[in-house]
Amino acid sequence: MLSGAGAFDPGRRGVRALAAVAVVVVLVAALLAWRARPRVDPVAPPGIDPVAADAPLAGDTPAAAGAAPSASGPAQVVVAVGGKVRKPGLVQLPTGARVADALRAAGGANPGVDVAPLNLARKIADGELIMVGVTPPPGAAPTGPAGPAAPGSPAGGPVNLNTATLADLDGLPGVGPVLAQRILEARDAQGGFRAVTDLRKVEGIGTARFEQLKDLVTV
Repeated sequence: MLSGAGAFDPGRRGVRALAAVAVVVVLVAALLAWRARPRVDPVAPPGIDPVAADAPLAGDTPAAAGAAPSASGPAQVVVAVGGKVRKPGLVQLPTGARVADALRAAGGANPGVDVAPLNLARKIADGELIMVGVTPPPGAAPTGPAGPAAPGSPAGGPVNLNTATLADLDGLPGVGPVLAQRILEARDAQGGFRAVTDLRKVEGIGTARFEQLKDLVTV
């Protein structure tokens, strides 16, 4: 048997082996823990479509979205107003204006002039002549949505129900295209109106509307 420093010590070698195994276990555990760590993958920011970015949001008005306003303005008509008015001559009015608007644009009628025969509610048309307080000269009868005055009616006076066109009736207050067409159909169905009160037979003309129209029409 050997003795001293060169003697075989099985206990010391076993301890070293155990320490080596422990080191290997720790390294393996550390490697597994590193590989199992949570990863945060970088996410690229979404691309921005330059066209979509400039598009207005739903509900935005053209002004809010930067849209240019329409270059076209409201349509205009020009009519001549003559006779007994303060400022006779040409007046420019928006499409759909009435005789009353043209009279107002001409400064109104002279004091004491009766404007009742003019049918102030009639829609005017471009290029027509409106004579106030005088009889128009031959060939100068007003034209427009209400057309020339019906035979036997004063210029700008009551509309003749038996000769009126759809446009004539549409120019009456409270009468639109639909009701005007009904009046024409009722006229054709009964062979013409025999009295203004026949308007009461037309669907859509009740007591209030008849009272509004009875002085503006004739037969």
